[in-house]
Amino acid sequence: MDQPDELLELLCENARYSTGDLARLTGRTEAEVEATIDELEAEGVIQGYTAVVDWDEIDDQRVQAHVELNVTLDRETSYRDVAERLAGFPEVQGLRLVSGDYDFALEVEGDNMREVSRFISDKVAPLPEITQTVTHYIMETYKQSGHRFDDGGDDDRLSVTP
Repeated sequence: MDQPDELLELLCENARYSTGDLARLTGRTEAEVEATIDELEAEGVIQGYTAVVDWDEIDDQRVQAHVELNVTLDRETSYRDVAERLAGFPEVQGLRLVSGDYDFALEVEGDNMREVSRFISDKVAPLPEITQTVTHYIMETYKQSGHRFDDGGDDDRLSVTP
């Protein structure tokens, strides 16, 4: 398969598509699809397969936060060095170097707000390169990884007809 983009988009849409489904959707053979997926996994293009879960439906206690981090680097330390240290913490679910008003966007998860706050104050903020943290607790998730979390279409607004 020359261009894996279509296959990758389908896997992002639904990683549970069978090889047969992917072959039908791309117009390729199952063997071609399997070979392409194997190659993409071996090259590290496909890093894994995950489920998108609406945790609010089953767990009221899970707390997620988006943390803005500013850093100051010295000659011996790079963004990658700081990222490697941060990514090593199990509480860190996502980490990105970003442009704008802060340097890193950190996604953190814990059992409660106190646990998340302590992680930030005890593990993240003390790193010598970290100059500022701003924590935003996630109150409600409406869409994640392209999947909408909604109430099944119940619209409690009054309908208006012309």
